[in-house]
Amino acid sequence: MIRMKFFSRLPSIQTNMVLSSVSLILMTIIIMSVTSYYLTKDSVKSTAETYTTELVKQVNNNIKSYINGMKSMSDLVAGNYAVQDFLSSNTFNSLQEERDYKEKISDMLGAMLVSRTDISSANIFGYQGQFVSGRKELELNPFVDITSMNWYMNAQNNDGNSVISPSHVQPIFKDRYPWVVSLSRELVSKDGNKKLGIFLVDLNFSVMNDMFKDIRLGQRGYLFIIDSDGKIVYHPQQQLIYSNLKSEVIDKVLEVRNGTFISGQGSNSRMYTVQDSEFGWKIVGVSYVNELVDNQNEVLLSIVFLGTICIIIAIIISLFLSQRVTQPIKRLQGYMKEVENGNFDIHVPVSKTIEIQRFARAFNMMVGKIKELMTQTVSDQEQKRKSEISALQAQINPHFLYNTLDSIVWMAESNKSREVVLMTSALAKLFRSSISKNDELVAIRTEIEHITNYLMIQKMRYKNKLDYHIEISELVLEYRIIKIIMQPLIENAIYHGIKMKQGPGFIRIASEETQTDIIVIIEDNGNGMDEEKLKSLLLSTAVMESGRGIGVRNVHERLKLYYGERYGLTYHSVLGVGTTVYIRIPKSR
Repeated sequence: MIRMKFFSRLPSIQTNMVLSSVSLILMTIIIMSVTSYYLTKDSVKSTAETYTTELVKQVNNNIKSYINGMKSMSDLVAGNYAVQDFLSSNTFNSLQEERDYKEKISDMLGAMLVSRTDISSANIFGYQGQFVSGRKELELNPFVDITSMNWYMNAQNNDGNSVISPSHVQPIFKDRYPWVVSLSRELVSKDGNKKLGIFLVDLNFSVMNDMFKDIRLGQRGYLFIIDSDGKIVYHPQQQLIYSNLKSEVIDKVLEVRNGTFISGQGSNSRMYTVQDSEFGWKIVGVSYVNELVDNQNEVLLSIVFLGTICIIIAIIISLFLSQRVTQPIKRLQGYMKEVENGNFDIHVPVSKTIEIQRFARAFNMMVGKIKELMTQTVSDQEQKRKSEISALQAQINPHFLYNTLDSIVWMAESNKSREVVLMTSALAKLFRSSISKNDELVAIRTEIEHITNYLMIQKMRYKNKLDYHIEISELVLEYRIIKIIMQPLIENAIYHGIKMKQGPGFIRIASEETQTDIIVIIEDNGNGMDEEKLKSLLLSTAVMESGRGIGVRNVHERLKLYYGERYGLTYHSVLGVGTTVYIRIPKSR
């Protein structure tokens, strides 16, 4: 109890560091955040709204002047005597008289086109089927019903006033599909008693694009125009809009008559400034809020100044506290250097600070455990190295190679070219996988391909003496295993079981699964082994006749070293009947 009370009174490094860090961070964040918030808020409201609103108003005035000019043009057409007479007359005295009227009207419209390069076409459509264009070469598209076009119907429903359409493709002329903004107006007689037709002026959309493309609101800001139905009249990224790669808050824009609102958050926060026009359009300026702060330097200087003060205070506090906490840590660091240099016969004395006491005890325990593990690791690595060397030596049996090459020579002399190709290809694949320096683990599928090549060579050598069958499921094939595990076991089954057997031999390779493990089964109908040989097969101290069992023990030791003591080989054999070996490994992908 007395000792516990003593420890509770000892100073805590964590307490000292947390108090200083929290005080510093809180003070810096509060001062900088409050200052930045008010400066930024005032700047955005005062500068962004004023600048953008004035710019949008100016653009609105420019568009208004432009549209009014087009309306004046429509007034000239509507009051022209030739147009009135041409559209009012049901019949003409002669065909030549009708042609003369059309010629006069076409020349008047053509003069408009010559004087205004921004006009794509100027046309008159009479309700009695008359058609006159300022471009005499244009022919109407026979597949388009002009009376169903929006600009035609809107003009009819607007009591003789001009109507401006959104940007659109104009399909009414044959083999001509320009992108335009249309101004249309219904023509009536001078006494107002008779409706005569529709006057249409198509404005090149490129002219509007040229008018607004240089308008910038910051680095990313822009301006766009919509009509009263929310349809895009102009947008600098119109193709992205129509491709649904970019969107605008059209619904919110339609709700605002003249004013400003902000949409989005963070770096994508945008301020929309909306201005209504007299002709049904809304001019919208879009500015990115983070680009509209014009007093960034003032904010930056304030933050730097206040941050510097906070840092100075933090340094003073840290210097004071560090004197209390760094000395024992530096001493402990010196002991760590000794261990780093290889001196594990060291013991760190216990300090008066709680954390350093615990650290010192843990460090002493760690050094002792490292010494123990190093000794064990050296032993394990030595054993593993010997096992791997034996595995490499056992991968390629020289007698197998000589016999295979003799078989290839014999088949070549017998003109069995197909068998030569098959055996040579299988031997090449076998050697490629045997000498591969890839990862220790391979997919069971790869291991099966390896032993299939091996068995193919052996079957061609022994002909009807040997046959085999592989029954591994697709799910099992995707798990991983140490490479070159099965070949020594199959080689052992052939040379010590089937080769000495009377009659044909058969090898079956199958698999089983548990919740955690994979069991690969290699079964042969060879001579088998008696109980004494079976017991000594996996013992590292046993010496088998003719080298039998060396490869088997090597495989068993590799499995146990890699996966653990519960894994490895299990044999079952009956003398004169055959042998079955079970390879147990954990499921691993």
